[in-house]
Amino acid sequence: MLFDTHAHLDDTQFDANRPDVIQRAREAGLVGILAVGTTAISSERCCQLAGEYPDYLYAAVGIQPNYVAQAEDDDWEKIEQLINTPGVRAVGETGLDDYWKDSPMELQIDYFLRHIDLAHRSGLPFIVHMRESCQQIIDTLRPLAAQRPLCGVMHSFTGDWQQTKQLLDFGLHISFAGMVTFKKSQDLRDVARQVPADRLLVETDAPYLSPEPLRGKRPNEPARVAHTLKCLADVRGVSAEELGEVTTANAKRMLSLG
Repeated sequence: MLFDTHAHLDDTQFDANRPDVIQRAREAGLVGILAVGTTAISSERCCQLAGEYPDYLYAAVGIQPNYVAQAEDDDWEKIEQLINTPGVRAVGETGLDDYWKDSPMELQIDYFLRHIDLAHRSGLPFIVHMRESCQQIIDTLRPLAAQRPLCGVMHSFTGDWQQTKQLLDFGLHISFAGMVTFKKSQDLRDVARQVPADRLLVETDAPYLSPEPLRGKRPNEPARVAHTLKCLADVRGVSAEELGEVTTANAKRMLSLG
């Protein structure tokens, strides 16, 4: 059993063969995929995909931090409207990015807080993008976590263990993508080994971050999450089958899929 908790299936790289990509995911043992939006238009498309593949594809709606400076005046209103679409099970992708600097950090934080508030009001988890911004994310979340446990996931996680412990204390899940399989990612594997089993998730971030032994082969796709799971299982000293069941149960619980 496998569940890809983060894939951008609306990406144009999948336009020519999206049904084949989804069929390969089924054949690889995936029981679900979360299609994650990055803009209002992208989020709408993810909702459409969830409607085309009910009870298999689910949608997350949001505006990714690198796009918030480009958002139209009514884009946030569209996100709030999409939250009630059947198949929507999460809010995001949101978060902070201090690498690309495409959007002012003040504006990123504003949208980050909007997403968290929307997630709280709708009873859904939120998905956090991080790139060279983990401490800023922790500082933003700390006062909120002091008020109530947070429900969400740090996607494509790359933080150290001290940061991980703080985020776990806030109530968040930790999700690993293909980077954890890279040869130079031993420090990240050491972190992954210590994450409590009930907070661990796996993802592809497709079409990006193809895992070893397929690194560099694009586009990445949900079926390849099996390689990331196998890496995590080896690091943690358990079977892939056992860890697949655990991470799938975690994903279903977080997304309220029963």
